[in-house]
Amino acid sequence: MAENSSRLKQWNGFSSDQLPRMNDHRPANGIPLRLFDPRQGGAAFKLEPIRAGSEFLQPQRCNYFTVLWIRNGRGRFHADLASHDFRGPALLFFNPYQTFFLEPASALDGVSLQFHANFFCIETYHEAVGCNGILFNDIHGQPLVSLDAGLVPEVEHLLSQMTLELRTTGLAHAEILVSYLKVFLIKATRLKLEQQQLESSGASQSSPPVLVRLMQLIEEHYQTKRSPHEYAELLHISAKALGRQVKTQWGRTLTELIRERLLKHAKWQLLHTLRPVKEVAWEAGFADEFYFSRLFKKATGMSPTAFREFETTIRGGRNLSMK
Repeated sequence: MAENSSRLKQWNGFSSDQLPRMNDHRPANGIPLRLFDPRQGGAAFKLEPIRAGSEFLQPQRCNYFTVLWIRNGRGRFHADLASHDFRGPALLFFNPYQTFFLEPASALDGVSLQFHANFFCIETYHEAVGCNGILFNDIHGQPLVSLDAGLVPEVEHLLSQMTLELRTTGLAHAEILVSYLKVFLIKATRLKLEQQQLESSGASQSSPPVLVRLMQLIEEHYQTKRSPHEYAELLHISAKALGRQVKTQWGRTLTELIRERLLKHAKWQLLHTLRPVKEVAWEAGFADEFYFSRLFKKATGMSPTAFREFETTIRGGRNLSMK
C-alpha cells in the first residue's frame, strides 16, 4: 500500500473535477485513443459526472478500466463488436483499449469511475477482489450489473466516500481510495455472480444453454480449437445453426468470438512477457505476424510493439514481473 502513496506524489494526485492530461491519438479508423501517461501529469484514478454531451457518447478507447454508474436513463451501449441494452440503475464495465460508447434513449444521470493498472491492478488483486473475468475481461458475457432500488444507496455511499477522499486528501490518501475501490468491485462482483448463477439455473434465460456451453468450450479449448466447425462438432449442432444463434444473441460471428479470445491471450502475453511478437502471434494461431499486427491494432488502436513499450514504460516494468 505504501507504493500507492509514492505514486500519489509522483503523479500530482488524482482528479474528480477535471480531465487529466492525456495523450490523444486518432488511429486510421477515426476512433480516438486517449492514453493516460503519468509523465504528462495524468491522473491514475478519477471520478466524474456523466453529463449531456459526455465523451462516452462517442466511440473511444482509453487505457483505463472504466466503470459507468447509470443512476437513471436507458439506451444501448456498444463494446467492441457487441451491443446491449441498459436501464438504470446499472453498472457498466469496460476494459482498457476497448472501443465503447453509449447510445442513450433518454437523459442520463450517472458517474464515471476510471483507474489505470498503475493505481489498482485487477490481476494482482484477483484473489482478493475476483473481478477479473467477471466484471472485466469477460469477452462473452454482458459487462453489465443491474441493481435493484435497495442496493443503490450502497453504491452511492461508496462513490461519495471516494469523491470526498479525492477532495480532502491527507494521510494514507491512496490506501483509502484503494480500499473503497476494492469494496466497490467486490460488491459488484458478488452481485454479478449471483445474476450469472440465476441465469445458469434457468431462472433467467438471457443466453440459450447451447451458447452458455459454447462460452465454456471456447475458454477451455481456444488455444487448440480455432474454427467454428470444431465447436459445432463438440456441441452436436451444425456450424450454420450455431453461427446463427451466436449472431442473434451477440451480434458477432463465431469466428469473431474465437478471435477475440485469442487476441485477449496475445494481449496478456505482450503485456506481461518479453516474448517476440512473432512468437506471441504464432501461439495465438496467426502464422502471419503482420496480419496479427493489423488485427491487434484494429482491436486496441496500437501496434503490438507500441502497446508493449508504452505500457511497460509507464508501469516502470512492473507488468513484466507477473506470472
